Amino acid sequence: MLLIETLYTGHAVASEHLELSFEYRTKSRLRATLKSGEEVGLFLPRGTILRGGMKLAAADGRIVEVLAAPEELLEVRCADALELARAAYHLGNRHVAVELGEGWLRIQADHVLEGMLAGLGATVTAVTAPFEPEAGAYAHGHQHPGEGSSAARIHVMGGSY
Repeated sequence: MLLIETLYTGHAVASEHLELSFEYRTKSRLRATLKSGEEVGLFLPRGTILRGGMKLAAADGRIVEVLAAPEELLEVRCADALELARAAYHLGNRHVAVELGEGWLRIQADHVLEGMLAGLGATVTAVTAPFEPEAGAYAHGHQHPGEGSSAARIHVMGGSY
């Protein structure tokens, strides 16, 4: 298994690609598969959130580009900026990851949140797209009591991403 422990900030072109959903791009310990079919183990610094387009340096010197996988999302649009701000407020109050766009919000598909947003007067549409939510005011280290653990764990990808 190819080991990846380092973010790469140079200008070299990636020779490999790793496509992951947002959920898996938030894991610092992960076993996954490159687009080429090779298995990799990610052991990145805790709190690392991988974004589409970021690059990683593998232990053997190869550069791996991270791709944001298309996901089932909900796109939220409102009649005006005030209603959109209200929808964003209610999502933030529930600590929901939100991607901001010109006149829209996107969240991961959730029927309960979809109902809440429709109740607020928003138009909610199912879309399939890469998900790149805002990092948040706390970006690294924002954790609630009972979340996470200091013990290292590796998460295994299953299903289709």
